[in-house]
Amino acid sequence: MFHVEKYEGNLEEKYNMVIKQLEALLEGEPDLIANLANASALLYQFLGDVNWAGFYLAKDGELVLGPFQGLPACVRIPFTKGVCGSAYSNNRIERIDDVHAFPGHIACDAASQSEIVLPILKNGEIIGVLDIDSPIKSRFTETDEHYLQAFVQKLEAFI
Repeated sequence: MFHVEKYEGNLEEKYNMVIKQLEALLEGEPDLIANLANASALLYQFLGDVNWAGFYLAKDGELVLGPFQGLPACVRIPFTKGVCGSAYSNNRIERIDDVHAFPGHIACDAASQSEIVLPILKNGEIIGVLDIDSPIKSRFTETDEHYLQAFVQKLEAFI
């Protein structure tokens, strides 16, 4: 059973706790969709000032909506469009302070002001992305990026 924790300490300590929680949620569960669903729920309850947290998975030449928390979202994103497409096609983290300044930004939720997208790998190949949106400009810091990358790496170990 999952219990909501009161995250204490500095930001690094809080992220380390949520990564440990992720590991506990994933341990022994082989189903990709179940694990992504729990990972998105965990991030959504942990992160402050976010309005969407979820996954897009590569399928038939595009990114297709996977498990998420937040308002309904775009179902399909071309590999070459938006922040998600850029992170996928370039296989790199995209941390965008102002999504409206990002060329080709796809506005699934008009409230979104900043975004971070992290590639997800399986056996060295990119299979999708973790996408997190915020209604606040410049919401995501280098510290967030570092620990969200560690979160994704922990998730990859169970894929």
